[in-house]
Amino acid sequence: MKKILQDLSFSELENLIEEYGEKKFRAQQLYTGLMQGKKISAINIPSLLRGKLLEEYEDEPVKIIKTLTSADGTEKYLFSLADGNIIEGVFMKYKYGNTQCVSTQVGCRMGCKFCASTLGGLVRNLTSGEILCQVLAVNALRSEGNKRGVTNVVLMGSGEPLDNFDNTLKFLKNVSAEGGIGISPRNISLSTCGIVPKIYELADAGLPVNLTISLHQTTDEGRARTMPIAKKYSIAEVLKACGYYFDKTGRRYIFEYSLIDGENASKENADGLIKLLKGKPCHVNLIRLNEVKERTLKALSDKQAYAFAAMLEKGGLSATVRRSMGADIGGACGQLRASFIETNN
Repeated sequence: MKKILQDLSFSELENLIEEYGEKKFRAQQLYTGLMQGKKISAINIPSLLRGKLLEEYEDEPVKIIKTLTSADGTEKYLFSLADGNIIEGVFMKYKYGNTQCVSTQVGCRMGCKFCASTLGGLVRNLTSGEILCQVLAVNALRSEGNKRGVTNVVLMGSGEPLDNFDNTLKFLKNVSAEGGIGISPRNISLSTCGIVPKIYELADAGLPVNLTISLHQTTDEGRARTMPIAKKYSIAEVLKACGYYFDKTGRRYIFEYSLIDGENASKENADGLIKLLKGKPCHVNLIRLNEVKERTLKALSDKQAYAFAAMLEKGGLSATVRRSMGADIGGACGQLRASFIETNN
C-alpha cells in the first residue's frame, strides 16, 4: 500500500513540495484540491508533479462503495480502503447542521457486547489521513454551493479512537486546521469506552473536543458484564480523568448510556446514576439500544426510555434520550460492515 497524502498537514505538504523541487505555491493548489475531496489525479497541477506524487501516494485512499438511505434521511456509507478493507460511516441531518460519524479503526478490540464493530476483532488502525478522507468524501458529496455538507464530526464509528491515539490526534488537528475544512474542535465529539491514561493525554493536547464516555452501568461489576475495559479501569478512575478533562478544557463531558432491557434500566440503576453523577459538569445521553443479531441484548421501548430519562431529571441530572436515526439501515456501529463481509465472503 502506498502512502497517504492526506496524512500530511499543510506545512508538511509544503516541505514535500520543496523536496520535489517545486515552487511553494503548488502546495496550496494541492492542499485546496485535497480539501475539496479530489483525487490527486484530478487536481490541477503540472503532470510531472502529479506523476511523482502518484508513484508514492494513493490516488483515492478512501472510496464510497455503497450508500444506504434511511426513511428519516440518515445516510450510511460503506468505504473501501486502498488495501481492500471496509469501514463505514453515517451522515445525519439536524436543525443545527449536518453530522458525520467516522471510523478510526478497521474493526475494534474493545469487545463491548452491545457493539457490532468488535465482532471480528481489530484488523488495523486507520491513518489520520484515512479518517480525514471519510469526511472529505462525504463533504464533497453533500456540499451545496458555498454551503458545507459536514459541519459536525463524531468519532463514534467503528473502532476506539483512543486506542489509535496518535492518528486520532493528528486527524483532530488536520480537520480543524485553518485553511482546510476548518471544523471547530467544539463541533467535534470523541466517544471512548474509557481508556483512562489517554483521556489525560487528550486533555493536555489543547484541542477542546466534546468528550463522550461510554458508561452504560453504575457499578464496576455491572459495567464489566458488557464492557471488558471496566476490568482495567474503574468508574472512579474514569470520573477522575473526566474531571481533569473539564479542568483543562472547560468542556462539559457527556456519558453515553445504552438502555438494555433487564440489565441497566431499573429505578435502582437510575438512582445509582444520580448518586454517581449529580453535581458534576456532565450530561447523560440515553441511547435506545440498536439490537445486534449476533448478540442477545434487547432494547427498551420508547416509553420505557423516556420514563428512565424522567427519573434522572427528577433526581437532578441533565439527561436526554438520543434521537434514534438510521435503525432501518443498520445504523449501529459495525452492522453494515459485518453484513457486507458476511455477504461477500
